[in-house]
Amino acid sequence: MSNSRFINALNRRAQSTPPIWFMRQAGRYHSHYQNLKKSYTFEELCKTPKLAAETAMGPMEEFDFDVAILFSDILFPLESLGMDLTYNPGPIFGSHLNETNLNELITNKNAIASLEFQGEAIERTRERLPEDKSLIGFIGGPWTLISYACGLSKATDTLSLDSFKLSFLEESILPLLEKNIELQLKAGAENLMIFDSLAHQLARDDLSIYLKKVFSSLVNKYPGKIGYYAKDGVDYSLILKTIEDDNVDIAGLGVDSHENIAPFFKSSSRGFVQGNFSEHYLTLPKEEFIVHLETYLESMAKLSDKERAGWVCGLGHGVLKTTPQENVKEFVKRAREVFS
Repeated sequence: MSNSRFINALNRRAQSTPPIWFMRQAGRYHSHYQNLKKSYTFEELCKTPKLAAETAMGPMEEFDFDVAILFSDILFPLESLGMDLTYNPGPIFGSHLNETNLNELITNKNAIASLEFQGEAIERTRERLPEDKSLIGFIGGPWTLISYACGLSKATDTLSLDSFKLSFLEESILPLLEKNIELQLKAGAENLMIFDSLAHQLARDDLSIYLKKVFSSLVNKYPGKIGYYAKDGVDYSLILKTIEDDNVDIAGLGVDSHENIAPFFKSSSRGFVQGNFSEHYLTLPKEEFIVHLETYLESMAKLSDKERAGWVCGLGHGVLKTTPQENVKEFVKRAREVFS
């Protein structure tokens, strides 16, 4: 019960047609999601397994992606630890974390129990998926969670992994995320992505320390099962070096649209390489979008099947809420025509 194209990409097998899936493929741009939101809150859609499955299935049924992804949110582990979290529509924390209030905000000693809805949502989604489709889960990147918890998600300055944040990482975040990965895999997720959208905030030396801890604690404990994604000028060379130097058995690497994806097939020898059409181009009027799409697909078509073995065709980041859903349909259609 999995998608052969996705399995081929995971194993770096050459193939003519790549698998296709998008981060946030179920979301605010899609009429299916918009209709559900007329009756339910975002939290209800995430935390009610039947509704989470319905939300995840919308884009699978309309756009025929190769891979479905758990419908949830990266920040729920912070809520499960005891932080007050609401959405209106974006995340709002009652208080942000600091050295003086840690013991007041982080109170739940059995935090994983509060995330069991994700396991049931995966089970419900798998029940509805055709056998030739894959299903993956995800967690938020540990630094990304820390940044949100400390109220730093909008910070533009380079940040440091100071002793307080390092302690929070090692004592609270990593142990919980390890359990969260296990929960999702046991429920039926074939693989998980670590979406670490704020990792670029870290200074290079701190990023190096951080990546070693994340890869040893979360990725190598589940060999070949966990992929990693970061963006916005993150030091990909350091990520690749850490993977090679520490023999990290990674499932794959997501690449944002600021990068030339072609060299990654040579510099990364493990797992899939996903990306990296600009999510901003996807929001353009159809005629303009198609010009950019054709340019992108033509550049990928210049690579032989062997040269782009491991490619997962997707975006540089998540689908934006202003994206015309017809563009999503056209993307999948044209990509399959070019690589048929």
